[in-house]
Amino acid sequence: MKLFMLMTSAFILMANSIYDFKMNALDGAPIDFNKYEGKTLLIVNVASKCGYTPQYGDLQKLHENFGDKVTILGFPANNFGGQEPGSNEEIAEFCQKNYGVGFQMFEKISVKGDDQSPLYAWLKEKTGEEPTWNFCKYLVKPDGTVKFYPSKVKPMDDEILKEL
Repeated sequence: MKLFMLMTSAFILMANSIYDFKMNALDGAPIDFNKYEGKTLLIVNVASKCGYTPQYGDLQKLHENFGDKVTILGFPANNFGGQEPGSNEEIAEFCQKNYGVGFQMFEKISVKGDDQSPLYAWLKEKTGEEPTWNFCKYLVKPDGTVKFYPSKVKPMDDEILKEL
């Protein structure tokens, strides 16, 4: 565990921007974040069995209506109440069947704690905030500014839309 934390800390120090990250999609395919360079990103920790799960619908609507202004990246996480117990395959099926998710979804990760993903450690370092529950959001602008939104802020709320 100490080695993981040390490696995560080293990566965070090396990551100058969000575009330095590489993560795996739900199907395991690696995605280099440099493909998102120059785009505004909305990074969301998601879960299939949460009271906020209907936000998948709003995330899809945001993707469909404002996809030219914001790229949505969903990260399943089982950190809160065991509300994302499924495998990556089960998560993909759930998202497609129930919400027609067309935005980019990634492999399940940890968004807090000793095994926190380096991406979420970087986001925490930039904002001083880490997810307090499922469906917390980080809006990352091309200039490198990062803003945190708690779960209660819905993807289509004016608070987010005015930033696009």
